[in-house]
Amino acid sequence: MRASAVRSLAAVVLVSVVLAGCAQPSGSVGPGGGSGGRAAQEARSAKGPTPTAQPYRRWGLTAPLPAPPPPPARRQVTPGGDRPSGGHLLPVVDRVLTRDQVVFLTYDDGAEKDPRFVDMVRELRLPVSMFLTDSVVGPGYGHFARLRSVGASMQNHTLDHAALRGLPYAGQRAEICGQQNKLRARFGIRPRLFRPPYGTYDTTTLRAAADCGVTVVVLWRAAMEGDGGLTYANGPRRLRAGDIVSVPSGEPAGMTLRERTTRLLREIQRRGLTVGRLEDYV
Repeated sequence: MRASAVRSLAAVVLVSVVLAGCAQPSGSVGPGGGSGGRAAQEARSAKGPTPTAQPYRRWGLTAPLPAPPPPPARRQVTPGGDRPSGGHLLPVVDRVLTRDQVVFLTYDDGAEKDPRFVDMVRELRLPVSMFLTDSVVGPGYGHFARLRSVGASMQNHTLDHAALRGLPYAGQRAEICGQQNKLRARFGIRPRLFRPPYGTYDTTTLRAAADCGVTVVVLWRAAMEGDGGLTYANGPRRLRAGDIVSVPSGEPAGMTLRERTTRLLREIQRRGLTVGRLEDYV
């Protein structure tokens, strides 16, 4: 009788130990190696990522960029509009007349090839426009192919960054059409947009660009300097809806392209604006 009682007591203790092992406390490590087991992990996942995991925080912003409005049904700049100089020449724009609260980010030359800038464009979904010069990009077209794969557009900034104004038609056409051909070979596209180096051009430039398949010549109203400051070509000394912003690359000193972009995005947000895709408007 005594032996039977001992065996019964041992069985009860064994069952209690097994049950206790199955019901782990909330702070213990479960079979998956995480705190609190599968149920706790699923509960945390349902709450979404922590604030530090948000892309905007990773890139130095305190709030996400507002989504841009839907693209307009019609482009706001009509290709081939009449110019004051007479004739039927290409339009030249430094801002877009729009009620949409957007500005447009354009990057010149193609000197900086930071892989993290590709990550920035992808994670923030920045619709940037890259105006490329072949002699500056050099062997780095692969970097811009990656940028294009995450939504950036590739546009024309001449073969050799020559100042075009005053050059004969043949020279200007060679610079513009030559880069059109380079970009077609690299990306399978012939850009519609062209930015003349230094923002200088003449009627010969407009004629040569049109003959190379360009539909709009793009300048800028605001330009970012190497230290992150903005200068304005005309109008009020602040960003406003429709502004085209030029961001140079390869500055010898000052902030990196990513840092300048973060500084610019903060100013855009401060003005109650967001970033639109230039190609939707011109």
